[in-house]
Amino acid sequence: MSSTARLFLCIVLAFAAAISGVFVGRALLPAPKQPGTELHQLLHHRMALDANQQTRLTVLEQRFAVQRRALELQLRADNARLAEAIEAEHGNGPRVTAAVDQSHAAMGELQKATLAHIFAMRQLLQPNQTAAFDQAVVKALTNDQQ
Repeated sequence: MSSTARLFLCIVLAFAAAISGVFVGRALLPAPKQPGTELHQLLHHRMALDANQQTRLTVLEQRFAVQRRALELQLRADNARLAEAIEAEHGNGPRVTAAVDQSHAAMGELQKATLAHIFAMRQLLQPNQTAAFDQAVVKALTNDQQ
């Protein structure tokens, strides 16, 4: 077997081993939970919402999805400005500081919008449903997502 053929065979075997490792890892290790997953599961699958609550929840989620996407796009733009400032100043200069402040403002707006969405969802619940909802919110905020 020529050295080129051996090299090609090694590359193919290494690639196959890497792909196999990914599949085994995904099968054995659980995927990390996304923030808010438990709250979503509670509202949609474990809590007996009536038709009116379901309709109102759908409207709230659709509105928030649009708002969240706009704020996430703002964060991406702010991160791009921060990268440009870092590239231009090569240190913690005034452009970098301003870009960081802008990014933090956008993060704060996203957090405020998320909280407003959570409180709006809570408002559509019956009094006997709020304790489980509140517990899921607290758990989502205090569990280590790492």
